[in-house]
Amino acid sequence: MREFLEELNDEAEKSDPVKQAQLLSRRELPKRFYKNAAVEQEGGTFAVVLDGKTVKTPARNKLVLPNEALARMIACEFNAQKQTIDPAKMPITRLVNSIIDGVIDHMEAVRDEILEFAGNDMLFYRADSPKELAERQHLHWDPVLEWIHQNYGARFMLTEGVMFVKQPDESILAIENALKAVDSPYVLAALHSITTLCGSALLALAVWKGKINLSQAWQLAHLDEDWTIEHWGEDQEAATKRAYHQAEYEAAVSVIAAIENQ
Repeated sequence: MREFLEELNDEAEKSDPVKQAQLLSRRELPKRFYKNAAVEQEGGTFAVVLDGKTVKTPARNKLVLPNEALARMIACEFNAQKQTIDPAKMPITRLVNSIIDGVIDHMEAVRDEILEFAGNDMLFYRADSPKELAERQHLHWDPVLEWIHQNYGARFMLTEGVMFVKQPDESILAIENALKAVDSPYVLAALHSITTLCGSALLALAVWKGKINLSQAWQLAHLDEDWTIEHWGEDQEAATKRAYHQAEYEAAVSVIAAIENQ
């Protein structure tokens, strides 16, 4: 069987253990060479197979998952491919590849990167004008910060503009302790993905714990952008990029749900 998945991460930044294996390829997409993707149980784990042969990750690890739900989600992505195999349309597979090949052995590095976002979170930086945008940020972002305080005991400093503001050490420690409680590399990597896509570790925590749902968090992450679109219109290239990132975001949320609802 052709191990085409070896190429999925060729252009990814391998120094980042969570960097999703995005191959927005300039070369021709590989043709679909299998008839059916399915899931086979291997002991207490579940392998994704193409015509009965176990799929390999780019690092040649077996694509074997801790539960059936997640394995079936990946098999569905394979079955959804038509004449060619487009990695850009397989966000769950790309994320899981990065977890198996990198995150499992680098969980502390992943936690540290999420924590860096928490120290410079998007929710801390507010507009000083126009007044309507500032009020919208206050209305929609403040409840998330209040929830963080109530659940983790962390209070953060807000500022207008983009000048860096150092956050209280005890608040950063509280978020660090929350991340240490995440023992699944799949959940941790998904949280990292949500954090980077939303620009906010605090929104990622709120989604994970069910304070806000998938759609609400995405809207909060794009509050400023949506305000601009309302007043100046939408750029098509930006809209295409946002749709691609939204698919990655939804994939990360799906991974969390598959792991935690098993």
